Formats: sequence, C-alpha cells, structure tokens
Amino acid sequence: MLSKNIETFIGCDNAYEESKIVIFGAPFDSTTSFRPGTRFASKAMRGESFGIETYSPYQDKDLEDITVFDGGDLELSFGNTSRALGQIEEFTALVLEDGKIPCMIGGEHLVTLGAVRAVAKKYPDVHVIQFDAHADLREDYLDETLSHATVIHRVWDLLGDDRIFQFGIRSGDRSEFQWGKDHIFTNKFNFNGLEDVVEKLQGKPVYLTIDLDVLDPSVFPGTGTPEAGGVSFMELLHAMLKVSGLNIVGCDVNELSPIYDQSGVSTATACKVLRELLLSLKTN
Repeated sequence: MLSKNIETFIGCDNAYEESKIVIFGAPFDSTTSFRPGTRFASKAMRGESFGIETYSPYQDKDLEDITVFDGGDLELSFGNTSRALGQIEEFTALVLEDGKIPCMIGGEHLVTLGAVRAVAKKYPDVHVIQFDAHADLREDYLDETLSHATVIHRVWDLLGDDRIFQFGIRSGDRSEFQWGKDHIFTNKFNFNGLEDVVEKLQGKPVYLTIDLDVLDPSVFPGTGTPEAGGVSFMELLHAMLKVSGLNIVGCDVNELSPIYDQSGVSTATACKVLRELLLSLKTN
C-alpha cells in the first residue's frame, strides 16, 4: 500500500499523541552576521540521519525505544524577524501545553529566543545552560537588537541575573565579557565547572541550548562563524550527559550550515549530537 513520503529524523516517526519529545526545524538565518546557510540545517540533518544508527553505544539506548515526533520545519517569515520569533514561540507553547519536551533544530542562534519566551511563560524560574563558542551578549549588533549576536542578552532581558550559564565561550567583544561578569556565569574555552552548575540547578527547570560552533572547526567546519580552539565531540558528549540528569524542559541544537562542509562530516556530527541529546532527555 502506498503512503505519504514524509522524511523524518531517523527513529523519530512516532505519532504526536504518544510522543514525549517533539523535534521541529526553525530554518531561519536572516540576522546571520558572517556566512548564512543555517536555514538548510534541519532538512540536511533529516536526510543525512539515515547514515547513522538509532542505537547509541555511548548510552546503551536506542531511538526506537523512546517516543519522538518530528514536526517538520516551521514556515517562518524570513522578512520579519519579530514575526518569525513569534511563530517559534507559538509552536513551542503548543508543545509545552501538551506536556511534551520541545527540541528545536536551528537555524541561527536567535531562534533560541522564541523558544525560551514560551518556556519562560510556563516555567518562570527556568534557567538556561548554553554551550557555544560565542558569548552572544551584545546589546545590539549594527544597531539591531534582535540578532544571533545578541540572543543571550535578550534571554537575560527575560530571566535576569544568575539564570544563564555559558560554557565553551571563546569569542566576543570585550564589552560582552565585562557586562557578563555582573549578570551571568561564563566559563571560557571548556566545560570546567559544569558539575557545580548541575548540582546548583537540581530540581529547577532548565533550557539547554547547544550552538554547534562550540565544537572545534577541525571537527565541525560547517558553521557560519567558525572559531578555533573549540571542544571535541567527546567533550561535548560528556557535557551533555552531565546535564542529562537535570529537569530539561526544552532544548535546541543550532548553527549547522551544511553548505560549508561538502564532505558531509559536519552534518553527520550534528545528527549524532541530536541523537545523543534526544536519548539523554528525561521523559518520566
């Protein structure tokens, strides 16, 4: 019998009603300041995901043993940044209302703001853990306050002091680091101190945002703003597993720009990161 040809991320073809996790694409890169292309990430990841297994030998878990629904890509307004963020917020809110965990595939990092807006409304005491190469703490970038270079400052506008924890940061304007010292926790270059943050956030709702350029460009060249001196895949995996015991109520993986790595290695790496993230989430 013939059926619709619907491409999903491998192992994520469960019905919405029965699923505990909902993944969806936010193909938006209209404020990218250097090299655009992240709007193609989610579709590329779905196609390339069939080159990896559903089973993770790292966690001894299988995507076939959990329930994940792939909601496809949102149809976002590329000419209107505020509206695009509103569309992301609206979809995320629907997923949260149904008692499921939203897991977004960006897109540039600004898409995180839309999701966090929805999460913060349901969980006013939410805290954010950010794995990233860039601080993203500018007040504005070229006079624009909504940008992938300002996204975490906009998240701070929502949450306030001592609610954001950054790791792997190795790039930013001097003023970003100076401002950040008074308002957020930043660990530069690596994941040192993550265990202490995990202990501090026990019992609290947490949003995890993973900007894939936290990885070293020798591992992950397919991104719009590569920064030398990043972490390895295994270091990122161990960091993800350390936070997996927290109450993660939403998450995202962003900033894959597949066109800058024609080998496909970056896309395959992004797929593996997403697989491990999905398998690490607590759904009970």
